[in-house]
Amino acid sequence: MLKFFPTRVSDCQKSSRRQFLLQIGALAPLGLTLPTLLAQSAQAAGERRDVNCILIWTRGGTSHHETFDPKPEASDDVRGEFGVTQTTVPGVVFSDQLPNFARELGLFSVMRNLNPKNGSHGAADAYMMSGHKMNPAITYPCYGSVVSKERGGRENLPAYVQLGTNVDRRFGGGVAGYLGIAHNPFELPSDPSKKNFKVRDVTPPAGVDLARVSRRRQALAAIDTLQRDVEQQADAFNAIDQYYQSAFDMIMAPNTQRAFDLNREPDTVRDRYGRHHFGQSCLLARRLIESGVRFVTVTSGGWDTHRNNFSGLKKLLPPVDQGLPVLVRDLKQRGMLDNTLVVWLTDFGRTPIINSAAGRDHWSSAGMACFAGAGCPGGAVIGQTDETGAKPVGGEYYPEDIAATIYSKLGISLDTVHANPDGRPQRLCEGQPIPELIG
Repeated sequence: MLKFFPTRVSDCQKSSRRQFLLQIGALAPLGLTLPTLLAQSAQAAGERRDVNCILIWTRGGTSHHETFDPKPEASDDVRGEFGVTQTTVPGVVFSDQLPNFARELGLFSVMRNLNPKNGSHGAADAYMMSGHKMNPAITYPCYGSVVSKERGGRENLPAYVQLGTNVDRRFGGGVAGYLGIAHNPFELPSDPSKKNFKVRDVTPPAGVDLARVSRRRQALAAIDTLQRDVEQQADAFNAIDQYYQSAFDMIMAPNTQRAFDLNREPDTVRDRYGRHHFGQSCLLARRLIESGVRFVTVTSGGWDTHRNNFSGLKKLLPPVDQGLPVLVRDLKQRGMLDNTLVVWLTDFGRTPIINSAAGRDHWSSAGMACFAGAGCPGGAVIGQTDETGAKPVGGEYYPEDIAATIYSKLGISLDTVHANPDGRPQRLCEGQPIPELIG
């Protein structure tokens, strides 16, 4: 039987999956049964901080050289066409394409010693968004799906929303995996910067009012009851029920319409974010978090710059340099930054040497990440790479550690264990929180 709503247990010490299971078994003679541990875990869950998250995902592999880790002293074939700009931290420079990040570094923590340990599209989306390497035998849940499972939705809004479609799903990137479809993202493919922006599956079609939607819901429920074999894969049907129940609740709830309505924002605010897809997506992400969504992924595509790296980034970087610092500043001014984690991640880094097509290829041993909010220290630049940006020196962190940091910030125990559909336990995270970000 499929199990879409697996159980969860908690262990007080870091351990491997095998050690964890052995420890659970060893507790039985002491009277500490699995239900007891679950009860303790549920009690601890009630004491967790209620922290939300906005994940910025730039699909394709954003160059660390042309963002936060330029090499102005390197040779021309490494340095490239862009110059540098001084940040608010003495001695720290960013690419001259990021002047706003340079001015607002006091709000951010920038990581220069990330080792992505991968250089393949699709596999990168799965790995970087879950902290688990791609596995053909099982699809691990991404961060947003885990938040959906552990925390649930609020105010008739989905727990996990994805803005845009720029996630490579070939190997399960950005989805719920073994947690079941009820925890997949509510995906919005439309461009929020367009005048005719509508939220598919939330805004009823022209000529269909909410009363008609309600009647359709009743009819579908009656048909579903006649067709269903409750003895066959009941848990799977329950997961589908919850998924559609949430969809109907969203359509019927007035607060849903308000949350997605960017026209409620003053023109001056929309202008600050930028009247482009990325800027308005950041603004919509803020509105959704403000309204009750727990996890929002903002996606941006086109970052696989094998050719014409510099001309391409001249178009790609300015919207991010405008929208993301404004988002973090806006969250701070609204008193939301302490309980909202903002993370910018990408597939991997790019090659130190510029290729013959004026591009940079995939690079698996160095990359960048950026954090803000939820207690991340402002003005921090973590780690460094060698003189060409080829590899971290003096210590490095991995996607597993990114995962551990995100879950720690969100108050989700790293020792959480879920069961996959065939009943086998799956430990949530194998990494360690990054000390410079945890404090």
